[in-house]
Amino acid sequence: MENLTETIEQYQIRAVFDQDTIRVYQAYSEQIANSALKHGRFVAPAFKMGRMTWIKPSFLWMMYRAGWGFKDEGQARILAIDISRESFEWALANSCSSHADPALSKEEWLALKARTPVRVQWDPERDFHFQALPHRAIQIGLGPQAVPLYVEQWIQKISDVTPLAHAMHALVKAGELAQARQMMPIELPYPAQTLPK
Repeated sequence: MENLTETIEQYQIRAVFDQDTIRVYQAYSEQIANSALKHGRFVAPAFKMGRMTWIKPSFLWMMYRAGWGFKDEGQARILAIDISRESFEWALANSCSSHADPALSKEEWLALKARTPVRVQWDPERDFHFQALPHRAIQIGLGPQAVPLYVEQWIQKISDVTPLAHAMHALVKAGELAQARQMMPIELPYPAQTLPK
């Protein structure tokens, strides 16, 4: 298992970001990806506005989820989406855990989910071989109330990182982990105003 960084807090958002934007990743079919790259946003009918969509700041967790873009046709293209930091903070502040809160009754939990437009879950971060690491990577699920905001207001730029994913996958397969590490997007601890767990 590769030691990608020194000691990392178990719950910490790590991402590519600058003063204005933060990068998240999603994997889609050729049709959805090509349309998004052409228009600079996700476009119906290929993209379903009424469905929950999950965004992930962790590059390696996205690689794990999509199998470097080789897992299935629906995740063949991996996109980097730069969204405004203001919108990302809104998503965190208007989220609840995707798992039931044991401190709440079933009715209270259902009511909380109904009034909260965003879901958050923390899954084990992955190394280059997709082995679980001790610290977590955040996934953010945008519900039907949040998806239109994401599509119409939050997105600043969409880039295709599928070639990068394939190149890194080839290096990992060849055992060239040092070279693969050099290609990794530089993800730093993100100073979130709200850190849901």
